[in-house]
Amino acid sequence: MNDTPGWASPGSAPSDGRKPDQSGPAEPTDRPAQPADQPAQPGQAPQGPGPQWSKDQPPPAQWSAPSGPSVPGQAPPPPGPGWGNQPPGGYGPGGHGPAGHGGYGAPGRPGGWGGGWGGPPPAAKPGVIPLRPLGVGEILDGAVSTMRTYWRTVLGISLTVAVLTEVIVVLFQGLVLDDSSTDALNDPSATLGELSRAMGDALLNSSVVFVISLVGTVIATALLTTVTSRAVLGKSVTIGEAWRDARPQILKLFGLICVLLLITVGVVTVGALPGLLVTVAGSSGAGVALTVLGIIGAGIVALWLAIRFSLASPALMLEKQGIKKAMSRSAKLVQGTWWRIFGIQLLATLIANVVASIIVIPFTLLAAALSGDGLTGWLNTGVGSLGWSFLIISGIGSVIGSMITFPITAGVTVLLYIDQRIRREALDLELARAAGVQGYRTTAPGATPGS
Repeated sequence: MNDTPGWASPGSAPSDGRKPDQSGPAEPTDRPAQPADQPAQPGQAPQGPGPQWSKDQPPPAQWSAPSGPSVPGQAPPPPGPGWGNQPPGGYGPGGHGPAGHGGYGAPGRPGGWGGGWGGPPPAAKPGVIPLRPLGVGEILDGAVSTMRTYWRTVLGISLTVAVLTEVIVVLFQGLVLDDSSTDALNDPSATLGELSRAMGDALLNSSVVFVISLVGTVIATALLTTVTSRAVLGKSVTIGEAWRDARPQILKLFGLICVLLLITVGVVTVGALPGLLVTVAGSSGAGVALTVLGIIGAGIVALWLAIRFSLASPALMLEKQGIKKAMSRSAKLVQGTWWRIFGIQLLATLIANVVASIIVIPFTLLAAALSGDGLTGWLNTGVGSLGWSFLIISGIGSVIGSMITFPITAGVTVLLYIDQRIRREALDLELARAAGVQGYRTTAPGATPGS
């Protein structure tokens, strides 16, 4: 992105060359050393080998009296300004510190010497998230805030992609796909050949619908990634701008999805192959058990790989990377935080699907009630007739549900990617500069934009 220098060149945080334990300017090396055994002059504080005291000291009234036993007949001195009161010398509200800079306690600065130590100032928040490491609630809230703040763009993209996807699915199911053989799945007297043909047709129908839905999900994710990344900076983006920014990377994103699907299918096939070979060899019982165990083990490996590469999509879209580089970037960002990313992704998916189900299920029941078999027949058989009324009504529910799931899942993935780069690469500094936050220089000393 042109206005976000941190996306294009991933790397470490900018540094000005100061060591971690260096907290102030170094002592000049050309200053003559004070001999340790030199006697102090009249009116001069004794000099020693350690840090020297300044000639200008605060008057005694500035410091609170030390605690201790009181002297009989002597009133305690009045309390002077201490740490908990308003300090003099311009550090109070509206005051300025040395060299004319606003000190702690100035208007708009939390905490400060005048009001007690209040901790570090809050992180800048030019957009939907604060520019610092994020918690689970802040990631979910950022995804929802993006959808709420830029609802015209977000819902426009989600609605357009969901409508086009669902229209293609309905046309395929109504005109091309044949579901007549699936009735054999509910027929107790069906032969083995009929059951095999029915299962093959059902698998084909599901695969076609899955591929069409996957294409729509990829396009929606690509466009919503751009919207979410701009929302972090507090900048809006139109649908046309999002499309122009995402268009060069869409083919690569399709390639990335295909590679991840091939990896998943390959892992599952390798896990199930030993059991299938044992079954073919004649030991059906042991073969089935070995197949089940192999599929379970392969599923665990596939899940681990899916989370490991779950941040490859935003890395490819925002950093303009290739497929291989995007996968390596995701593996690097996920390393050491697999369980955290898995939990957040799982939570976001559950929330999105539960909310979508609340909308989709009533439409599905209504579509079944208006179909040829009626709601009772649909509930008894568990298989809805793929008539036009059923397809259209259930499709409307799917469109509304996709308008909710697309922004949440895509937004959480992008914000997880940004959060990991903030934690590992100090991306918050680059984002603050790109957003024009006051107090951040355009370029750090000794660093280039995007480093």
